[in-house]
Amino acid sequence: MFLENLDLGVVAIYAVLLFAIALYVSREPKGTKKNTEDYFLAGKSLPWWAIGASLIAANISAEQITGMSGDGFVMGLAIAAYEWQAAIVLLIVAKFFLPIFLERKIYTMPQFLETRYGSGVKSLMSVYWIFLYVAVNLTALLWLGAVTVERLTGLDEMWGMIALGSFALIYSLYGGLKAVALTDIIQVVILILGGTAITWIALNLVGGNNGAMAGWSRMAEEVPGHFKMILSSDNPSYDKLPGIWTLLGGLWVLHFSYWGFNQYIIQRALGAENIQEAQKGLAFAAFLKLLIPFIVVIPGIAAFMLAKDGLLDASAINPELGGKSDKTYGELMKQVPAGLRGLVFAALIAAIVSSLASMMNSIATIFTMDIYRDYMAKDRSETHYVKVGRITAFVAMAIALIMAKPFFESMESAFQTIQEYTGFVAPGICAVFILGFFWKRTNKEGAFALLISSVALSIVLKALMPDQPFVIRIWAIFLICMLIGIVVSLLTPKPGDAQPVDLNGIQFGTSSGFKLAAAVITATLIGIYVIFW
Repeated sequence: MFLENLDLGVVAIYAVLLFAIALYVSREPKGTKKNTEDYFLAGKSLPWWAIGASLIAANISAEQITGMSGDGFVMGLAIAAYEWQAAIVLLIVAKFFLPIFLERKIYTMPQFLETRYGSGVKSLMSVYWIFLYVAVNLTALLWLGAVTVERLTGLDEMWGMIALGSFALIYSLYGGLKAVALTDIIQVVILILGGTAITWIALNLVGGNNGAMAGWSRMAEEVPGHFKMILSSDNPSYDKLPGIWTLLGGLWVLHFSYWGFNQYIIQRALGAENIQEAQKGLAFAAFLKLLIPFIVVIPGIAAFMLAKDGLLDASAINPELGGKSDKTYGELMKQVPAGLRGLVFAALIAAIVSSLASMMNSIATIFTMDIYRDYMAKDRSETHYVKVGRITAFVAMAIALIMAKPFFESMESAFQTIQEYTGFVAPGICAVFILGFFWKRTNKEGAFALLISSVALSIVLKALMPDQPFVIRIWAIFLICMLIGIVVSLLTPKPGDAQPVDLNGIQFGTSSGFKLAAAVITATLIGIYVIFW
């Protein structure tokens, strides 16, 4: 066990503080009970800083910290495309998509689809999302978190998953989204502090204890291939990040599906006080996105150097030697001094439990509001639906605990596995929303056709062209789904008069502060790609 008593004390203080704040922000006025808006949308009272911090805390979890640091070890800075491109997507979602969602006063993404296409499409997407969240996302979060905990504590992966899941359940079940979002502010601070500490320490070790900048200079000189954003076709990792296609192809589909139409993420913006707060929150999250690769990818590149120097156990983390790159972050944490190691470990736990809590709340929201309330128990009390949401979250966690180890134990890179399997539904999700927003002729028949085609085509093309990079495959399927949706819609009756989105009454304008933030973030990203092309 690499955690000392001082480290455990730091983690214990973090846990107690988190529980205390969650209970405080979740308290109810005397004589009142939480209703569905309170529990699932935080009473629509979230300010911009809570929205932005919560978005990042929900997003940055074990799959990023352990998965992307492992991919940084193997392929270098190119994996940061998943983070940096997301910043642009957040700005687009804030300006063009959020006004539509908030105008319709929805709780869930399936709810929007019901108002646009009818109950059948809503039900199909509800099942899609619940299955994806439980079978892929929750399981991955638990497994990757447990792998890192095992590297530091020796705790068996199954017990590690049980501990992480129980932690997330205890502090989130009572308070709902408000407890999750407001405690996420603490989570993000700890995450950035802890991540910055491990990056600095790793770079200093690479530089022979001559400072982090010396380590950076040495890495840039000795492994320049690890500082390429656009991989060449002869790169061993080209199948995962196929060069220029990361800018021109399916990576954008994954981004928009995740950041624009994903209940797990967009639920924070739906809980905003107003559209201005929601847009500022997404701009804040986009700014934080610029920082994330420096605390999750750069440590992986540093670990590559440290393994070469014999300072890390290469047999544990180098796939060429039979190791698993997902264990990179856990090995790096062993280099951190006692006390500070506890802070870094608390940052990791913070990221994991925040994402687990957010995912559970989204599963509970979709099941309760889109399936249970509509098809199983209409016209029940608000407290009844809140209770069902809590039960749903607990059951989802139990199922994920059972599925996690068998599904992910044999995977080479859990982060890439998540992206590929998410890509089975992402093209259809993007197509059904984009056509629903901006083409009034789209009808329910077209929506059904493109959603079903997304999964069917993904399975067929994966079988027929297993070596085709999935980023390219996702882009091709998205274009085909768009075409299918248009053709089927034209061949079938027009949608009802109330179904198309009336964009005339929706305000897409943004504040001068938002415009300035968008300009700075965009210019920064252009500079990054020019420097590291």
